[in-house]
Amino acid sequence: MIKARIAEDQSDRRRMSRWSVDLDAKVRELGASGVEARVLNISESGFMAISDGRFEVGSRVWLILPGRERANALVKWTAGDKLGAEFAEPISLEGLKA
Repeated sequence: MIKARIAEDQSDRRRMSRWSVDLDAKVRELGASGVEARVLNISESGFMAISDGRFEVGSRVWLILPGRERANALVKWTAGDKLGAEFAEPISLEGLKA
């Protein structure tokens, strides 16, 4: 059985193409310590990652990629150790596409 929580508003789902990646990162809920994560796909508008951290749908997080500024995002869904989030502002993927 799969247990997942998904935010109700999915109207903007997958507005932009996602790029498959394998990036080490940290995900940090606002006001908390960061946890290690592996970003599996990313777009200018959001990302999917695997993490040992537990995040609630609707919580605000920072995605911190090495060598880049942190990006604020809203957790849209969770499923086990995976989470999907939408960035508050679109990010540049320059340097990640290679």
